[in-house]
Amino acid sequence: MTFSTQFLALAFPEIDPVLLQIGPFAIRWYALAYIAGLVIGWRLMMRFAAAPGSAVSVKDVDDFLVWATLGVVLGGRLGYVLFYKPAFYFANPSEILMVWQGGMSFHGGFLGVVVAAFLFCRKRDIPTLALADMLSLVAPVGLFFGRIANFINGELFGRTSDVPWAMVFPNGGPLPRHPSQLYEALLEGALLFAILLWVRRTSLADKPGVLTGLFLVGYAAARGFVELFRQPDAHLGFLAGGTTMGQLLSLPMIVIGLYLILRPKNVKA
Repeated sequence: MTFSTQFLALAFPEIDPVLLQIGPFAIRWYALAYIAGLVIGWRLMMRFAAAPGSAVSVKDVDDFLVWATLGVVLGGRLGYVLFYKPAFYFANPSEILMVWQGGMSFHGGFLGVVVAAFLFCRKRDIPTLALADMLSLVAPVGLFFGRIANFINGELFGRTSDVPWAMVFPNGGPLPRHPSQLYEALLEGALLFAILLWVRRTSLADKPGVLTGLFLVGYAAARGFVELFRQPDAHLGFLAGGTTMGQLLSLPMIVIGLYLILRPKNVKA
């Protein structure tokens, strides 16, 4: 890489991952991203639940917040342990609980919320797809904040590039890289949220499960595309056929999502 290309690279806006620290107590941007996603998602779901004809009550949404939080945190951590570093954590089980050191998986968090929602719906006798559609509407909000936090932390950066907006990340070596965290924030977060809100206002959303299916397909497509610019995890690298773990874990989401979108309305999911 020439000096001129390096010179054109954007400077990474180094923001302290710790927003505030008082003694041993620290408030991190990453934790705030999770809190913001959960709280804003909860408030939006309360609004959706208050709409006429909603099969999920405002009280149900209020009570589900704790379930969703546990599903996201436990599922996200276990997903990272099992999908990305099983050998390391099996050899060092005490570090599984050290979530402050980083290491969360979206696909694991997604499965955690799926399990929590299924159990909650059975307990409250709520139509599962009604709650799933609500959760799918607000999930991109959490994804948006999470990816912004990844960017602030300077982690999960992209592959080397000479595009004008490439950045030199503190832990990414001397060469400019794609700010792939921002690509994901825009595609998995902002754009997918806008698409789902638009579809919600159409007759397509009358069929339970359509919004869930669109979220699954939309997320998998966005994640699979951005993985073309994102640096694979160092301990995994590229997998079969040049794919990445993120792409492989997204494939089942496409299959399930298409089924929910295309299935006849009178067929139960």
